[in-house]
Formats: sequence, structure tokens, C-alpha cells
Amino acid sequence: MIDKLNESMAAAESAQMSIFKFGKERTEALLGIQKELLDAYDQASRDWLVRVKSESELWSALAARLAETRSVPDAVQSYQECVSQRVKMAAEDAQRFSNECGSLMQRINRSLTNGWFSGST
Repeated sequence: MIDKLNESMAAAESAQMSIFKFGKERTEALLGIQKELLDAYDQASRDWLVRVKSESELWSALAARLAETRSVPDAVQSYQECVSQRVKMAAEDAQRFSNECGSLMQRINRSLTNGWFSGST
């Protein structure tokens, strides 16, 4: 009778430890996902701030050139150059956004397969 009680208690303790281990692994995996995403968001934020600054400089340079312009053809050329540069920046923005989305998806996928839903215990 005592042996069965000891076996039952040992089985309960083993099950409890297994549940705690499972919870700890999932918590660590979730924290890993969060850290990966926060790092990616932080880098993207810094990149976009640099990008906003460059656009501000572009339009400021246009304003300065227009202030010095004395003819309509020169003003039109300044606008054309600025718009051309802005279109190029827009294409770079689209590429950067695509790359960032792909990077985020890779990080999420890697985090998920490294423990969150991989079924490891």
C-alpha cells in the first residue's frame, strides 16, 4: 500500500515537473520571439528615421535652389531633378519595406520552429 502511494506521489511529481518544464520552454521561446521582433523593429525605426531626414534634406535643397533660380527653365529643371530623386527614393523605400517584411517573417518562422510550436518538451 505504501509502495503504491509512493509511486503515485512520484508520478504526480514527475507530471508536475514535466508541466513546469513545458511552461518554462514555451515562456523562453516567447521571450525569444519578442526579443527578435523588438530588435528588428528597432533597426527598422532607425533606418526610417535616416530616410525621413534624407527626404527633408532633398526638399530643403530644392527650396534653396529655387531661391537662387532666375529663370523658369532652371526652376523646371530643379523640380525635375528633385522629383526624379524622390521617385528613386520611393523605389528604394519599397525595396527596403519588402526586405524588412521578409526579414521579420524569417525571424518569426525561425523563432517558431526553434521551440514555440515545434512540439519539443
